[in-house]
Amino acid sequence: MSGKDLPALIDEHKARLGSGAVLLIADTGGKAAVAAGVTADMTDRVSAVDLVKAAVAELGGKGGGGRPDMAQGGGKDAANADAAIKAAEQVLGG
Repeated sequence: MSGKDLPALIDEHKARLGSGAVLLIADTGGKAAVAAGVTADMTDRVSAVDLVKAAVAELGGKGGGGRPDMAQGGGKDAANADAAIKAAEQVLGG
């Protein structure tokens, strides 16, 4: 799976959730591709960009970007996926 595959998966998960946030991390040969999505009813409380930036920092990457409802980024090391998920959870207040 590549980073290009993630936005379609994010959209699928958002449709199933109805309301919520989704973060996906793909191991692309040792590197990480990250995508986050936030349903429209929640973008006033949390931004997908903030979720991606928090996750990417844990994966050895810099930045990330997109829109409040969909964002992407990448990192150097997919092995830190658990820490990246925890960082995104902190953004959500968890």
